[in-house]
Amino acid sequence: MIEDKNPQRTSIAQLGEFGLIEHLTKNFDVTQESTLKSIGDDAAVLDFKDKKVVVSTDLLIEGVHFDLAYMPLKHLGYKAVVVNISDICAMNARATQITVSVAVSNRFPLEALEELFEGITHAAKEYKVDVIGGDTTSSQKGLIISITAIGEANEEEIVYRNGAKKTDLLVVTGDIGAAYMGLQVLEREKQVFQVNPNSQPDLDMYSYLIERQLKPEARKDVRTLLHALEIKPTSMIDISDGLSSEIIHLCKQSKVGCNLYEDKLPLDPQFISTCEEFNIDSTTVAINGGEDYELLFTIDINDFDKIKGNPNFSIIGHMADESEGINLVTRANTQIPLKARGWDALSE
Repeated sequence: MIEDKNPQRTSIAQLGEFGLIEHLTKNFDVTQESTLKSIGDDAAVLDFKDKKVVVSTDLLIEGVHFDLAYMPLKHLGYKAVVVNISDICAMNARATQITVSVAVSNRFPLEALEELFEGITHAAKEYKVDVIGGDTTSSQKGLIISITAIGEANEEEIVYRNGAKKTDLLVVTGDIGAAYMGLQVLEREKQVFQVNPNSQPDLDMYSYLIERQLKPEARKDVRTLLHALEIKPTSMIDISDGLSSEIIHLCKQSKVGCNLYEDKLPLDPQFISTCEEFNIDSTTVAINGGEDYELLFTIDINDFDKIKGNPNFSIIGHMADESEGINLVTRANTQIPLKARGWDALSE
């Protein structure tokens, strides 16, 4: 790819705050019946009638949550939307609206923000959510993105973290660990580039891992899949901070124990081969790496026949009495206490 060494740079100051908002939001369409008023007033107006409303928000900060050395702004905009919609999916609800707030330093021209909002617009269309408001301000450190997602569900459909029972099965969607290894590949190539700026990385053999890191997808399909199987999870959470951390969240809030089986973890072949290349234990990465945005949930043991053999789901363990603790059962059938070693935003 040939980079334009003299890209157009339009100062944001030329537009002013309201001109910038109008410029960046002109491509957002309103598609939800519940959106009575979106961008353009002091507040958005929503009408959910007899539905319950679920709301989640996330903050993404440059240098903490993303590195623009290898994260394209378009992908960043897309991912920022996805990570919030994933939280709505984890409530067994349907995302309907988002708000978008950004803080930018003066090193970002208008064209950079256009690229960011192109990704946001693409995600909004892909997930059929309306962008109904937000805020823009300046930053002295870099780029900060805050997105709030709003969704709807009937009261009887909503799934919380605290409903697991000690006889429930533990289920996960998709595969796990790939996003973390994608990050390791990108970090390695960044270091190579810093030593030799003329080097061109060949990333074809890591394409799946890198996609899982740079352009994850929220599992909006799971709600429909489970409904078709006539299964309602007893508890649910999304895997953003690592499988071990999320299992512990479910167990603590449901007051149960858990046995997670190492040989049941769903791992992609590209993930396994890259772990071997990096000389990293695949199980350690799978249970502690974050940003997979798959869904982890528990189901009643009587629903086993409905879900067994389904390619969308893997049964990876079962809940137990709280007194048994939270354990990883190894391939050698040894129990090891599970510890939360996933992402902690406030750790030093």
